[in-house]
Amino acid sequence: MKILRFIPTLFAKICLVILIQMSVFFIASICPAIVGESPTPSGLPVNNTVTMIDLGAKTCIPCKMMAPILEELEEEYKGRAAVIFIDVWENKSQGKRFGVLSIPTQIFYDKHGTEVYRHTGFLSKEKIKKRLDMLLGLK
Repeated sequence: MKILRFIPTLFAKICLVILIQMSVFFIASICPAIVGESPTPSGLPVNNTVTMIDLGAKTCIPCKMMAPILEELEEEYKGRAAVIFIDVWENKSQGKRFGVLSIPTQIFYDKHGTEVYRHTGFLSKEKIKKRLDMLLGLK
């Protein structure tokens, strides 16, 4: 019988915790500066440049697997195409801005800033290069 008296109190505490968490997420979504989110990266996609934006998180496993690939491609395509990573857990507004539903998401833009291809999940170096080369008119 003592357990039955305890259940309503436990339920009320759980509901209160959930309500507090929801309030924090709501405040963060309407006022990101309060939570310490970094400012919006401006100039994306990069003007007059083929651009690939990878939206993910530093702690996501497929994103971690792609990190060295993106670093290599950033160096390889320097001056010809922009390869950019945005951590959507640190920059929540960017996930909304680019319409990200799942991570990692790669978005490719032509030099006019038009989105031409979107992929969700791990994307190999070869497939990224193929897409960038196509946008650069190399293949």
